[in-house]
Amino acid sequence: MHMKTLLILLVLALATIFALVCVLLTRGRAPSTCQYQPLEQEDTGDGQSLVFADLTPEEMVQVVRYLQGSLGVQLVDASRAKPSDNCIASVDLQVPAKAEVLRFLDGGGARPPREALAVLYFGNQPDPNITEYVVGPLPMPAYHRDVTVQKYGGKVPYHRRPTLAVEYKQIAGFLKSQVFSTAPSFMRQVMEYDGASLAALTAAPRGFQSGDRITWFVLFQNVSGFFVHPVGLEVLVDHSSLDISQWAVSRVFYNGQYYRDMVQLESAYVQGRISVQKAWSFAFGMSVNTGLRLFDVRHKGERVAYEISVQEALSVYGSNCPGGMSTRYMDGSFGIGRYTSPLVRGVDCPYLATYLDVHYLAHSQVSRISKSALCIFEQNLGSPLRRHYSNLQSLYYGGLVNSALVVRSIATVGNYDYVWDFIFYQNGAIEGKVQATGYASSSFLHGDGLRYGNRVWEHTLGTIHTHSINYKVDLDVGGVKNSLVAHDMAFEMVRAPWSPEQQIERPRLTKKVLDTEDQAAFRLQSKMPRYIYFAANSKNKWGHQRGYRIQITSFAGDHVPEASSMERAISWARYQLAVTRRKEEEPTSTSIYNQNDPWTPTVAFADFINNETITNEDLVAWITTGFLHIPHSEDIPNTVTVGNSVGFLLRPYNYYDLDPSIYSHDGVFFTSEQDFTACEINPIACLPKTASCLPNFPPFTFDGFQNISRL
Repeated sequence: MHMKTLLILLVLALATIFALVCVLLTRGRAPSTCQYQPLEQEDTGDGQSLVFADLTPEEMVQVVRYLQGSLGVQLVDASRAKPSDNCIASVDLQVPAKAEVLRFLDGGGARPPREALAVLYFGNQPDPNITEYVVGPLPMPAYHRDVTVQKYGGKVPYHRRPTLAVEYKQIAGFLKSQVFSTAPSFMRQVMEYDGASLAALTAAPRGFQSGDRITWFVLFQNVSGFFVHPVGLEVLVDHSSLDISQWAVSRVFYNGQYYRDMVQLESAYVQGRISVQKAWSFAFGMSVNTGLRLFDVRHKGERVAYEISVQEALSVYGSNCPGGMSTRYMDGSFGIGRYTSPLVRGVDCPYLATYLDVHYLAHSQVSRISKSALCIFEQNLGSPLRRHYSNLQSLYYGGLVNSALVVRSIATVGNYDYVWDFIFYQNGAIEGKVQATGYASSSFLHGDGLRYGNRVWEHTLGTIHTHSINYKVDLDVGGVKNSLVAHDMAFEMVRAPWSPEQQIERPRLTKKVLDTEDQAAFRLQSKMPRYIYFAANSKNKWGHQRGYRIQITSFAGDHVPEASSMERAISWARYQLAVTRRKEEEPTSTSIYNQNDPWTPTVAFADFINNETITNEDLVAWITTGFLHIPHSEDIPNTVTVGNSVGFLLRPYNYYDLDPSIYSHDGVFFTSEQDFTACEINPIACLPKTASCLPNFPPFTFDGFQNISRL
């Protein structure tokens, strides 16, 4: 080998050995330039309080510089970042672990390293997310570590990010340039909008389901103290897309009416169809287990119920086949909300109803969407809410069409379809109603099968079964604290004052305050006072306690005998009505876990009733309604809704000074001396003219056969 080559190899070998020695000698030691020794003058007199000191501006600058140079991605200033950018949302002090701090404060241990916690939004990557880094040591950072999973047990999805100030500015710009401009007449003439005269306030949380970023923005007059100057206009903005150009308006609300968008509101205004009186207001949602639920239900601005929700749908079957005779379906465990089905426009709901999608996450790691699973519509029920025709001393007619607001969902749980309605009337009444349809369950007909139902096909036995529906009704009548009062009637025998030798049987009013939970628990087939109501601590103009009455419509079958080993799991069905104190630890009357272990129920409603005092307390009414179903030949192919409708009414009882529907703009009144064909006298007279044009019908769509998993 050439001598020059040997020398080169020798030099390289020596260099390699030197490098390895250096590595071995320095292993385990951080470079001295990265060590930070706090200066004496930076600490306080006791040498300890700096552990908890807020970050200094200089430290914050160093953290930002470090992250900008160490993460390998472009970071946009958060003050001008788009949702699709990466940015630093915040930097704060990372308080050391308590044990480290106490070793330093009390045990003479080393001072914990000073570190910062940085929250970053990563929108510009395939999997947008929120990441939290601990950065240190300060003031000259040299490392960072991702602590997101350690803190939260997993990644934090991007949709959970708190809204940046710049996003609010972007939404304001979107409203001004893309939304308000589509309703020029309404905005100019009603809102008197000049481009800067309105202020918006965000609602939160943003939607109903995980993954939503859909926000209601409430509009106010842009004056000092604008919070108390609402204009009645609210806009639901879907800003879930990271592309601002894809943002859209999902709904518009004005003075109690919902509109598809500002274009529809503009059209209604131009055509003179906008009602200026607020209607009902409430929040609504869909529980994946129990289905449709309402919160914060208000009439004329005053809350009458905090929560009205479905709790469970139970079916108990009889048969001479093993599967049928052992069946006790508790539909909540299958998922009443999960099986909410897409609604067919024009059949399941009126064609022009407002249809809403429902998002849910169950049996999967990703959320799913049920398209058009909720509908909201105003319905003329085809009869007067009230009326009187006077043909005696004075001649007049007065009446009001019975128009009601309906919120509906339909859940298809196996063979049955349940139509769930909450209905809001102009007189302040609320109705909860369920109608059953779909297929009746059956068994193979053999032996003594006709003891358990009717023959409905060649070898098919329609099996007898019960339907029991449980609701939670948290009324807040005139405030949170209420009492339960029963009114009814009794006949009394009295002598006629003008003719003492004669007797009269006259009905009189009976009154009773139900003081305890035991007194307020009415067994399924027992007699219950016909007027039972939640009474407020306030009185109406006539000196009566303001109240809301509970009126139940039910023809339920018998309850499972309490001697049954599984009865406690469905013990709510013992009672047609039970009123208990409201407790956070008693949020539901049952549990989804009761279906598969009814013998040791996770929740036993019977335990809720323990004779506690219910006078002047926050109360909850648990209402059970239902019907006995003996399938018959007319249940083939499907059970019809006619006659299979049960539920309850919540009716004002001395709550108002008079019927609040008297103020409705839909009222009709005219006398024999008035021209009842004139529109200004009788608005119904103008109906043929206003109905001479067809409404704009959207195209028919149906998404019910998408994303279906077949067994």
